[in-house]
Amino acid sequence: MPPLHTLLILAIVAVWSFNFVAIKIGLEGISPLLLCTLRFILTSIPAIFFVKKPNIPFKMIFLYGIVLFALQFTLLFSGIAEGIDPGLASLLLQVQVFFSALLAYLFYGEKPHKEKVIGGIIAFSGIVLVAINISANTTKLGLFLVLGAALSWSFGNVISKKIGKTDMIALVIWASLVAWPPLLVVSLFVDGPSQIYQDLTQMNLISLSSVLYITYMSTLFGYSAWSWLLQHHNMQTIAPFTLMVPIFAMMFSVLLLGEPLQTWKIIAASLVILGLCINLIAPSSKVKIPPE
Repeated sequence: MPPLHTLLILAIVAVWSFNFVAIKIGLEGISPLLLCTLRFILTSIPAIFFVKKPNIPFKMIFLYGIVLFALQFTLLFSGIAEGIDPGLASLLLQVQVFFSALLAYLFYGEKPHKEKVIGGIIAFSGIVLVAINISANTTKLGLFLVLGAALSWSFGNVISKKIGKTDMIALVIWASLVAWPPLLVVSLFVDGPSQIYQDLTQMNLISLSSVLYITYMSTLFGYSAWSWLLQHHNMQTIAPFTLMVPIFAMMFSVLLLGEPLQTWKIIAASLVILGLCINLIAPSSKVKIPPE
């Protein structure tokens, strides 16, 4: 992999790591559904009036927006709101690596080498350690929601691979336009107009900064760059890099939010990193993406 591509991945990792802190801060004054809605409204408007639709079928834009954006982040934000600590949420979300490997095999025939399987097992043992040590304050619903977000991300990776090369900034903007209308409708039913009005009118500078970071750094920069990398590299090569996100997210959560850092978290993070290293040094399969 070219050094510049590696640096780009590390930049995405840093942005997405801090994003979990921003989400936690944002959820202190805004409901999960409304926070998702605001994220994608600001991502698509006013940019949609200046950026042409990417030259791909609209059904692919629709799938990308609903699966990778609306569904994934509704589940993730709701999981954190249900009591999953930001650092733990970032770690649990990395189950998407294993989901992605399975889907890559099912859809594209990307059969993983045995070294990658070993790395995946080691990393997954770290996720299991997290599940075993979840405290009583963390609801099972929160755990289920975050794992659901991981599965949505995996399907989003498959969709990105299927889309192929395109204008990724345009795709993120147009997919965001697809994502927010259904989120707004659901928010109106779940939160209610009065709660939405209260959240919006009582938003302070910290909450606003959180929304802006989630919108422009995590969404516009992060997903545009991530999808571009998926177009140029094998999915099983790129996906494991996201295993670095929980390490930095835990650091940010400990330093900025006071999240406890128990010994089991350190062991779990170490297992994840070891699994990542094995995945990175293992050979990757070369496949051709099937046509539409």
